[in-house]
Amino acid sequence: MAGYEIRSSSSKKGKGLFATKHYNEGDVILEEDPLVSCQFAWNAAYRYLACDHCMRPIETPEQNVRRLSCKPDIVLPHSNCYETNLENITTCDQCGVLYCCEGCKQQAYVTYHRSLCYDVSDVQHPVMVLLEAWKQMHYPPETTSIMLLVRILAYIEQSPEPPAAVAKIKQFCHRTVNEDAELVHKLLGEQFSDQLITLRELTSNVISGDHAKEFLTPEGFCTLMALIGTNGQGIGTSPLAMWVNNVLELTMSDDERQQLDLFIDKLYQYVEKESGTFLNTEGSGLYQLQSASNHSCEPNAESSFPYGNHRIQLKALRAIAPGEEICISYLDECALQRSRHSRQKELAQNYLFVCWCERCNAQASQPDCTSEEDMSDEEIDADD
Repeated sequence: MAGYEIRSSSSKKGKGLFATKHYNEGDVILEEDPLVSCQFAWNAAYRYLACDHCMRPIETPEQNVRRLSCKPDIVLPHSNCYETNLENITTCDQCGVLYCCEGCKQQAYVTYHRSLCYDVSDVQHPVMVLLEAWKQMHYPPETTSIMLLVRILAYIEQSPEPPAAVAKIKQFCHRTVNEDAELVHKLLGEQFSDQLITLRELTSNVISGDHAKEFLTPEGFCTLMALIGTNGQGIGTSPLAMWVNNVLELTMSDDERQQLDLFIDKLYQYVEKESGTFLNTEGSGLYQLQSASNHSCEPNAESSFPYGNHRIQLKALRAIAPGEEICISYLDECALQRSRHSRQKELAQNYLFVCWCERCNAQASQPDCTSEEDMSDEEIDADD
């Protein structure tokens, strides 16, 4: 029996995820596979090799860092800290995309791939044209992918019950038309209107159908873009990052630890010089349960990807009582450490809400500018 439920939340949050039993610190609250997920376009361009369905890495950490740094002689110590099973890699018979196993290949075909399979060598294919247009509009670090939107449409069209699939997607849509437009403007930048028209036309060339057509209208497409921008959960599956996390857990002397830290720093420098800033997030996915978790600047739960693929795990950061809302942070660790003013500014810009969690309420008496970064922002705004 599930130890959680989705129901109405307090204030203006709408719905939220609530505990129906007691959780201790470290307890797993839920695990979930996404409705759909996909690798970021620039990650693929940077040659991050991953299963096209679940994003499980299909190379070793050593292979990963050698390619990304263009240094074929790099040898990683403690190679036993990362288990790699590359024996079951397979490809789509038609387009040749890679899967970590036959199961992922079949699941992808049944869910969305049948509608999207194409010749990857054909640079004029509608999928390739759409991807190139997206990459020119949305440079790294990416926060979502146009292909997540395309896979949502394919998921609807391939569903055995398309109306039910449409209803499931609409559960994620709860803003006004103006709010959707504001979110997309933030996502795409100053050329928002023209870019949105271009993306909608190119997406319509990739996939269309009776059940997906309502999302290909100007209003429907804007809503879907806003959906993937705010509900798309980043998925981190990099083999190098997982190797780093594992070796940092090893017991060793202070000297060994210092040498290892220096070695890891040097690896990231090599990668950044050759391939750009290292991308710890492989792609994004759309999760029904996890996306119901509202934000708090003092979260009681956090999401992770312990299986090295797109399966998400929500774990308690502290004890959670029955009836208590389960909240995660929409901000990264660095942003969480900044002032209330800074946190609220970022949340308002990216998610269109003002946070009034317990921490924000407790800091309500703080001035609107409490950090050097914020002061710089205010001075810039004043000069405009």
